[in-house]
Amino acid sequence: MPVFGASAATQWEMPTPYGDGVHHTRNVRLFAEDVMRTSNGELEIKVHSGASLFKHPDIHRAVRSGQVSIGEMLMALLGNQDPLFKVDNIPFLASDFDSAKKLWQVSRPYVEKSLARDGLMLLYAVPWPPQGFYTKKAVASVKDFDGMKMRAYSPTTSRLAVLLKGAPTTVQTPEIPQAFSTGIIDAMVTSPTTGVSSQAWDFVGHYTDTRAWIPKNMVIVNARAFKRLSPAVQDALLAAASRAEERGWEIAVSETAEKTATLKEQGMQVNSPTARFKSELKAIGDVMSREWASEAGEVGAEILKAMQ
Repeated sequence: MPVFGASAATQWEMPTPYGDGVHHTRNVRLFAEDVMRTSNGELEIKVHSGASLFKHPDIHRAVRSGQVSIGEMLMALLGNQDPLFKVDNIPFLASDFDSAKKLWQVSRPYVEKSLARDGLMLLYAVPWPPQGFYTKKAVASVKDFDGMKMRAYSPTTSRLAVLLKGAPTTVQTPEIPQAFSTGIIDAMVTSPTTGVSSQAWDFVGHYTDTRAWIPKNMVIVNARAFKRLSPAVQDALLAAASRAEERGWEIAVSETAEKTATLKEQGMQVNSPTARFKSELKAIGDVMSREWASEAGEVGAEILKAMQ
């Protein structure tokens, strides 16, 4: 059993980018409660959801610089800093949860090493449901995207929009409804979860369930802040993180079915992609895999080889 001292409790502020209804935030809150309980109150993590403390693109820098000790963010946001972080955004490299789990097992050591160079530690990562396309009209092939203003949330989704001959526009999750209503975007590729949390049925009528890829959020901690914890609290934190990862993957699987059903219940047309669209997307995925492998170098080649 861990031995806890009588030192004053440590409080960590934790920025997260998504609202309280999203499964990632629910899981983070359970994680924080678990840490509080298993550390006997020696570490309290105060969760600030919905990008209320830091905007999503600023969370990584805030944890790295020590402004906060811990934070949650989308892994792919760091793709411009290190192409490795784009690994779970490549269309059709891993489009079901079993292959996504394998991809995570293969790529995790490289992710941890890259974060360590910034003085960061990975605690855990949890997937989103697979990604599909939200559009105003039904889409049957890539040519239907020609000229569409598409929401981008990472370097990889920007590249995808370009390959679809659309115009990528960066829009963070809380801004989605306003971006659609003001005409800044007219299509997006995202999960059923984000579709429901942004009430996509208010501005688009069609969801094409392509299951193109399964991106992940990761919870990171400042390594110096971690080292300042007692060994017993460190152990409690790491054990709670392991439980949060396992729980988060299970939630993501049930979330996929539940939220896709909600889109239908709210009147959206939910369709599988046509054979043509699927094969065109697969070809785009092959292009993006090759581009990523050349960008990620030896590490990229090792990961792709392990996946094959």
